[in-house]
Amino acid sequence: MTPATRQEVLGLYRKVLQIAKNWQSASGQIEETMREKEYIRNEARTLFRKNKNVTDPELIKQCIEECEARIEIGLHYNIPYPRPIHLPPMGLAHKQGRTLRHQEKLRKISKPIYLKSHDEIS
Repeated sequence: MTPATRQEVLGLYRKVLQIAKNWQSASGQIEETMREKEYIRNEARTLFRKNKNVTDPELIKQCIEECEARIEIGLHYNIPYPRPIHLPPMGLAHKQGRTLRHQEKLRKISKPIYLKSHDEIS
């Protein structure tokens, strides 16, 4: 990891922790706010620790883009949780055969960038 990339990653980590510190839930309830703040901190800790040994520049770039996308979506919609994909599983494919494999491939390719790591840690 280059020093510039390292500084960018550390800056993103600090930004996420600052967002968690100042977070206010949409409902305004103290309990919910505390739960969401804890979720943001835990999610950041988990993902940054999981990816700390990544050395491939392309993969590092993808992780940075995912982090930035999740920050923007969280701030825009005022929810810390990833927004789900609204397509029912196997909604378009038969239960077996080539169509199923093709559908799974399309679903994997079309997964939004902000959900790439969510399934891996959930």
